[in-house]
Amino acid sequence: MTIRTSTHDLILAVVARIPKGRVATYGQIARLAGLPGQARLVGYALHALPEHSRVPWHRVINAEGRISLRSDGSGHDQLQRALLQRERVRFNAQGVISLERFQWRPET
Repeated sequence: MTIRTSTHDLILAVVARIPKGRVATYGQIARLAGLPGQARLVGYALHALPEHSRVPWHRVINAEGRISLRSDGSGHDQLQRALLQRERVRFNAQGVISLERFQWRPET
């Protein structure tokens, strides 16, 4: 259990660094957290966030530049899109975000 918590903490610390108006992919977050190949673990960590968390979960998208739909049909995809649009992240007609334009590229 301790491993899971500390792993989630690593992931959330990286997500917390994503600036407004930028996005990162699940795989990118995993790599930056020292967990290459663990993109799904990033999803699990974000899914486990408390409802009013200040971690900017909405800035994490899939490698195609899309919002990943949740299997529970909770509408989080619509909320995520609205939050990103509020930060001036733009979607094309197919619902794709240009990673070339909006992807976060941290210095380290």
